[in-house]
Amino acid sequence: MHRKIFGPVPSRRLGRSLGINNIPSKYCSYSCIYCQVGKTKNLTIKRRKFYDVSSILNELIPVLNRLGEKSIDYITFVPDGEPTLDINLGKIAREIREITDIPLAILTNSSLLFMEDVRNDLTYFNLVSLKIDSVIDKIWRKINRPYGKLDINKILEGIIEFRDIYNGKIITETMIIKNINDSIENFKSNIDFISSIDVDKAYISIPIRPPAEKWVLPSTKDKIVEAHEIYREKLGDRVELLIKPEGEKFLSSTGEIVEDFLATISVHPMREDYAYKFIEKSGEIPSKILKKLLEEKKISRIKYRGKYFYIKS
Repeated sequence: MHRKIFGPVPSRRLGRSLGINNIPSKYCSYSCIYCQVGKTKNLTIKRRKFYDVSSILNELIPVLNRLGEKSIDYITFVPDGEPTLDINLGKIAREIREITDIPLAILTNSSLLFMEDVRNDLTYFNLVSLKIDSVIDKIWRKINRPYGKLDINKILEGIIEFRDIYNGKIITETMIIKNINDSIENFKSNIDFISSIDVDKAYISIPIRPPAEKWVLPSTKDKIVEAHEIYREKLGDRVELLIKPEGEKFLSSTGEIVEDFLATISVHPMREDYAYKFIEKSGEIPSKILKKLLEEKKISRIKYRGKYFYIKS
C-alpha cells in the first residue's frame, strides 16, 4: 500500500510539516535536473484522479489524533510528483479544512497555473509555494526540463492571474545551480517578475540532497550572495537563503518506524546521521534496520557532497 501521510518533517520554510503525498512516483510536468526524487518517469500535464479522497482522509485523521494539532505547524502537499496534477486536489483541501484548523500549504512547480481549475483549487490553501528557477525560456528548459507543450509565458501569466484572486500567503523558491541559472541576467529577470506578484517571502536555495543528475552542483558562495543582494534591492527583508540542512527533528506519524521511515524518504531523502536518530527514537537499532532495508533493496545509500543519504529504491 502506498503511504500517503508522512512526517512531520522539519521544514526550513514551514516549521513542523506533516506531509501528504497525493501523487505516486513519479508523475510530474517537469523533470528537474536537481530533483531529490529522481528523474520523472511519467512526464505529463494531464490532471487525473490518483487516490480516493477518503483514502487520504482515513490515513490523515488517525495521525492527527495521535500527534495532536499543536505538534504540527502545517499540513503540506509535497508528493513524489507535481501535486496540482491531482484532479481531486481542491476537494481534498476542502475536506481537510472541515476536520482541522491546521493551516494547509502546498509546494508546486507552478507549471499548471495557466489552468483556471488549478488556480481555483489552490485558493483553498493558506500558503502556496511557487517554484521559479528561471523566467528565461532557454534556462527554464535546461533546468526544469518541462513537458513539451508547456509555455513559460503562459505559466507566468497564470501566476499573475492567481495572485489577483488569492488572499493567502505566497512564497517563491529559486534553486541556484552552478553554471546553469546563476547569471546576473537570470537573477534580475527572476526578481523583476517575483517582485511584481507581491510575494510574502522569496527563498533562494541550493541542492542539499542527492539530485537527479549527478553533475548538478550548488552555485558558489559569491554567486549566492550576489543573488541575495539583487533580490534584496526589490524585496528587502522578504528574501531568505535556504542553504543549510533542515535539521534532525523528523517524527514518526504512526509509530510503525519502518513504514514511517520509508514514507518519509520517498519524498524527502534523509541524511545518514538524521536517519540513525529517527530510528533510535523508536527503540530500534538503526544499523540493524538500515542493513535489512538495504539487503531487501527497499532503500539505497547515496553519497552527495561528502554526506551519505538514504533514499527509497
